[in-house]
Amino acid sequence: MAVFGLVSAVAGFVKVRYLHDKAIIDNMVFRCHYRITSAILFACCIIVTANNLIGDPISCINDGAVPGHVINTYCWITYTFTLPGQHGRKMGTEVAHSGLGNDNQERTYHSYYQWVPFMLFFQGLLFYVPHWIWKNWEEGRMRMITEGMRGVSTASPAERKSRHDRLAQYLFDSVNTHNTYSFGYFLCEALNFVNVVGNIFFVDKFLGGAFLTYGSDVLKFSNMNQENRSDPMIEIFPRVTKCTFHKYGSSGSIQKHDALCVLALNILNEKIYIFLWFWFIALAVASGLAIIYSAAIVMMPTTREAVLKRRFRKANPSDVCNLIRRVQIGDFLMIHLLGQNLTVTSYGEMLHTFINMLEEGRPISGDTPSAPSTLEMAPMYPAIEKYGKETET
Repeated sequence: MAVFGLVSAVAGFVKVRYLHDKAIIDNMVFRCHYRITSAILFACCIIVTANNLIGDPISCINDGAVPGHVINTYCWITYTFTLPGQHGRKMGTEVAHSGLGNDNQERTYHSYYQWVPFMLFFQGLLFYVPHWIWKNWEEGRMRMITEGMRGVSTASPAERKSRHDRLAQYLFDSVNTHNTYSFGYFLCEALNFVNVVGNIFFVDKFLGGAFLTYGSDVLKFSNMNQENRSDPMIEIFPRVTKCTFHKYGSSGSIQKHDALCVLALNILNEKIYIFLWFWFIALAVASGLAIIYSAAIVMMPTTREAVLKRRFRKANPSDVCNLIRRVQIGDFLMIHLLGQNLTVTSYGEMLHTFINMLEEGRPISGDTPSAPSTLEMAPMYPAIEKYGKETET
């Protein structure tokens, strides 16, 4: 049961790490990449390396001329093969096992199985990379400017208003200076889409070109007549394969020894990859829609108005329209992320103050302000220097 303990430890880490009060710097689809997908891949990596679930990952039998541990090791570190022309035939009468038969025909070689855990771990890292880039690009800015304002606040009304005013003042003084901030976000969002699509083709190459249609083939198989169907999971992840071992005989001649190998690990692999097929397809679609949504945000001010009106419902529509026309896309992203970190009341009060500042006709400078002095960070967050950058996972 050690494997379940390890998986539970991973789940516990994810739960404790991410349910803690932290600044939100991305959207739900973004978090599906580095939180859920990475956790799934790491958990699968742990499962396939747990020998106590299935016993030995490979076990081969031969004519007895080669010791069992030798043929097991050899077939594990090299490859085994099946005969695609023998799939779908009746086992026990026409063939001993699906995919086995006379060797004088086309072969499909299987050498992926020893690399599956490394592949899963590497993929888990790939899905975390865009978040790591964005986290370092963002540099904890959202955490710093919303510290003490996220969640339920115990501050007095006067102190809460003072914090809202300082946050609004920061937005006013830094208006039209956040485009680099938004560029990093949209770049990492595009990287998420490229990453998930790239992983689909990466796995397809890893499995010999069988992954792209793997899920659809399994669905077709489930709807076919039971007497006239061939399981695509067994074709890609065979349970019994053949392996050929050559050695020198007593006279120096080369002897050939055939072995039948049971790949117990493929019982797990076929389930893991059928799940990953559906998950990657769903994630790719969601990521594509997220990019389309972001493109509409960037190119269409009316879309930004609609998003802001939905979150800032108490505002006058004309005020929201004027706000969108006064700020650039980087400022909008900052305002949008603030809406995910503040309560509805705090967000409304802060945004109302910010709109009033803009309506008063104060000159808006294009120079980047000094955020700590503008926000008066020291009285608002007296110990902020102790923490440095956020070490979010």
